[in-house]
Amino acid sequence: MTTAIAYTEFGGPEVLHEIPVPEPLPAAGQLAIRVTAAGVNPIDGKLRSGRRPSGEITAPRRVGGDGAGVVTGVGEGVDGFRVGDPVVFAGASGAYATDVAVTAAHVFPRPPQVSAAEGAALGIPIGTAYQTLRSLAVGSADTVLVHGGSGAVGQALIQFAVLWGATVVATSSEGRFDRVRELGALPVAYGEGLADRVRAAAPQGVTVAIDAAGTDEALQTSLELVADRQRIATLVRGRDAAGLGIRAFSGGSPGPLTAQQQVWRTEAVPVALALMAARRFSVELGPSFALADAAEAHRAIESGVPGKITLVP
Repeated sequence: MTTAIAYTEFGGPEVLHEIPVPEPLPAAGQLAIRVTAAGVNPIDGKLRSGRRPSGEITAPRRVGGDGAGVVTGVGEGVDGFRVGDPVVFAGASGAYATDVAVTAAHVFPRPPQVSAAEGAALGIPIGTAYQTLRSLAVGSADTVLVHGGSGAVGQALIQFAVLWGATVVATSSEGRFDRVRELGALPVAYGEGLADRVRAAAPQGVTVAIDAAGTDEALQTSLELVADRQRIATLVRGRDAAGLGIRAFSGGSPGPLTAQQQVWRTEAVPVALALMAARRFSVELGPSFALADAAEAHRAIESGVPGKITLVP
């Protein structure tokens, strides 16, 4: 039986339920995919709770956009895929499911060196990080401050920036310093005196700051340390960006992404897959839950469990 996770009212994780759904058939330009792992992202919980406005619920609303699986059907006009191919996908509608139909442009071959869970962990975090760094034109001359360096987006920001030659300073709890160092960044602890600790870690100065934490401290420290406000971005406090004179990419921003930014977000997934196959990029995996336990997965991500959480149908 084909099933999916959905909710019919806004609320806590308990509103998530497994429901039967029709087997997806690929339309022209689509692939049908049997899901082997689905990525759980913070935005999923924000939409479920109503903290991120998404309009009135008039029918069961499905959850999730990222995943990995095996092709079970190829729609008209789609080349380069066959039934049985292992793939990674992003931007799906309702990835918390046993089967999905996904636009082929958002589906990518999964290299054998990349597990299904790792592939399912990519979509939103990788796309957000890659697009943000491209939008801010980060390069080898930059020193980048990443707020929230141990989260999924933060880890991707660190790795791409380091690969492109930048120096990276990243905030995290002290218990996560080893992971931040492993990725190539200089870790600094959150809390009072943050700006001074960043100055000590980067006496050459900071040229770019990216807020993946959403705290007042992150925004205030960025404004204090970076001279050019157009090279400060928030990925969480989008509604506050215009008033501060900084940039925002999603994260509640009232302004949509540009066409170029959308292209970068899609491009990020095959770039990351190629780097992972070459052992030059990594994903930290957290616990995995059965599809029927999606509510527990949401509780885990909201409690701050480290590593990328996935669902397994």
